[in-house]
Amino acid sequence: MRFRIQTDIFRKAIEATSHATSTSNLTPILENILIDAGYKKVTLTWNNLDMAIEYIVDTGVDVEVEWKFTISSKFLTSYIALIQDSDILVSLEKGGSISFVTKSSETKFKWTSPEKFPSIPSITTSQAISLNARELKTAIEKTLFSTADGSVRPMLAGIYMRSVNGELIFASTDSFRLSEFRIRPEISVSHSPIIIPEKAANELSRLLTDDVKVVEICTHESQLLAIIGPVRLTSRLLAGKFPDYESFFPSEFKSKSVVLRSEFVNALKQANLVARQNNFNTRIRSKHEGKIEVSTGDTEVGASLASLSGSVEGQEDIIGVNSEYLLQALSVIREDYISFEYKNPLSPVVIKWVATGESKQSYRHLIMPLKI
Repeated sequence: MRFRIQTDIFRKAIEATSHATSTSNLTPILENILIDAGYKKVTLTWNNLDMAIEYIVDTGVDVEVEWKFTISSKFLTSYIALIQDSDILVSLEKGGSISFVTKSSETKFKWTSPEKFPSIPSITTSQAISLNARELKTAIEKTLFSTADGSVRPMLAGIYMRSVNGELIFASTDSFRLSEFRIRPEISVSHSPIIIPEKAANELSRLLTDDVKVVEICTHESQLLAIIGPVRLTSRLLAGKFPDYESFFPSEFKSKSVVLRSEFVNALKQANLVARQNNFNTRIRSKHEGKIEVSTGDTEVGASLASLSGSVEGQEDIIGVNSEYLLQALSVIREDYISFEYKNPLSPVVIKWVATGESKQSYRHLIMPLKI
């Protein structure tokens, strides 16, 4: 086995595949990366049985002798970070070592047979849908934080994705809060409902860098395949039925306030300095004169009260929420103004952005109330 590869390309491939390699005492080969030097290309693969990432290098590489092997991910990551020469010659040596030779250095490291390296399910791409990479990354960003811990309700430990009348809908919930993000793509898409595991969604978001324009999504039975340029991410999908959550959002409200997001965030952060001692229990009072008060009430360590201007519709009221949950939702909203509305102090609070002009995207977030 022998191939020469440009260092910057090799570095990108290693960074893409080594980011989430496992540490497994029972299956140590999962700590390795599979390197397959084939005809005119080199493929690097990481696989932890639930998810796999392949990076196909077909430019900046010259394969002289075909072969494949696995090697420590930790070694590769540390090694490539230190190389400044423009290219690397990788070749098989006697004694079970792989040599990495550059203009100024030579390093040898033990390789492992690929026989026990897990295979990746084969997924057909004939039914692939193409999505705008930036929109998909935004959808993940706005829903990932409210996924549940999989040890309690596994079907909630991911992002629910479905299409309705050409619109793509992403949702997540941990039973205390619920996020929903909707996109209307330029080209109408149709896709069966799936639940993407939280870890796979997180990796997918990481791979969607600014230079990626389009992502192809394919599913087959219980598997997902995302094609991002030279990268192929394969993951199992979560089993089970995601809740029919539409009815969770109140059909009407009796109190609605609109505030400047930055001021609301600042008031909540002030409250958090005290509320963290009381499970982040924070009160929000809406007043007719256009004032919204954010307070904690008296706690063992003190109290906090901040007042900000806004518009208030409907009745004056006060509601208790987890301020940390609310801050997390506000952190994924980029619009200047947000609204929060609720039917009564015992009903869920719904947070939305206030869009200026027409938009092909919409977002709403629901938080269950706390006792005041």
